[in-house]
Amino acid sequence: MNVLHMNLGADSYEIVIERGALKRAGERLDLDRRVLVLTDDGVPREYAAAVAAQAKDGCIYTVPQGEDSKSIARFGEILSRMLALGFSRRDAVVAVGGGVVGDLAGFVASAYMRGVDFYNIPTTVLSQVDSSIGGKTAVNLDGIKNIVGAFYQPKKVLIDLDLLATLPDRQVSNGLAEAVKMALTSDEKLFELFEKGNIKDNMDEIITRSLMIKQSVVEQDEKELGLRRILNFGHTIGHGIESFEHLNGLYHGECVALGMIPMVSDDLRPRVIKVLESLRLPTSVELDADAVYAAMTHDKKGEGDTVTVTTVSQPGQYEMKRVRFGDLYPLIQVIGRAS
Repeated sequence: MNVLHMNLGADSYEIVIERGALKRAGERLDLDRRVLVLTDDGVPREYAAAVAAQAKDGCIYTVPQGEDSKSIARFGEILSRMLALGFSRRDAVVAVGGGVVGDLAGFVASAYMRGVDFYNIPTTVLSQVDSSIGGKTAVNLDGIKNIVGAFYQPKKVLIDLDLLATLPDRQVSNGLAEAVKMALTSDEKLFELFEKGNIKDNMDEIITRSLMIKQSVVEQDEKELGLRRILNFGHTIGHGIESFEHLNGLYHGECVALGMIPMVSDDLRPRVIKVLESLRLPTSVELDADAVYAAMTHDKKGEGDTVTVTTVSQPGQYEMKRVRFGDLYPLIQVIGRAS
């Protein structure tokens, strides 16, 4: 077992990295109360059932798999369910699933009776390396991703790598895109690990190193006022692609992979593309540059007609700078291909 300590004053918590942690959730978390276990129908049923069985009074709420569940309507339905079941401020919400479930469960926990305890048990590579820690919770609105939400830190996060065994290969690659992102901005050795291959045998190290990078960044900048913006590397163009209706078949990590490519130096780009291809991530896509650009201008990091972006010259060497959205338009073409 490896335990990372997120040091955020009164909001500090532990990130427990332990194979088999799900089966010991009752020992690791305070479940001696009423607990809403939020999951989705793409997660093996036995995962949520295992947590609910270890709670004093466990209730499972299952939402449909996918981004559509991160809606104001679904948010309201879950709150209504908790109210009907008599949840109090002393009770808790546990997320058992990927990033969608974690974002939704965290936002529900932040809002119910002005805040109840929230635990996160991520079940995908993407959520284990990135979204399960840091306290960002949100739902989507009018086609714009994560535009309504709150910073709300979990009380504890359990990272159980055994839960990844049921993931399809594409979902594994989807999550590893975020690990590549962190390697490029902050960890040259981690990027070299990707270049050498043999990902499966090094998954424990990849996830742990990725978590340590995000932990360090969040501790220094919890509310994304400065340094934490490096975690958005690849996301400005990536979110623009993800919001483009025609491309909804692409996963979040796949969109981030595409979004990173224009933001690295010309010298580094061939190496990045080779790593992404080795992970079976897309390196070009048919797109409508005008539609992607329009979605990009809704970026939460934007201020007027400008936005802060991160560029990388060499692995571990990044620069943050404020640019005009218009300056990003030509970069979209780097990953676009003719239809």
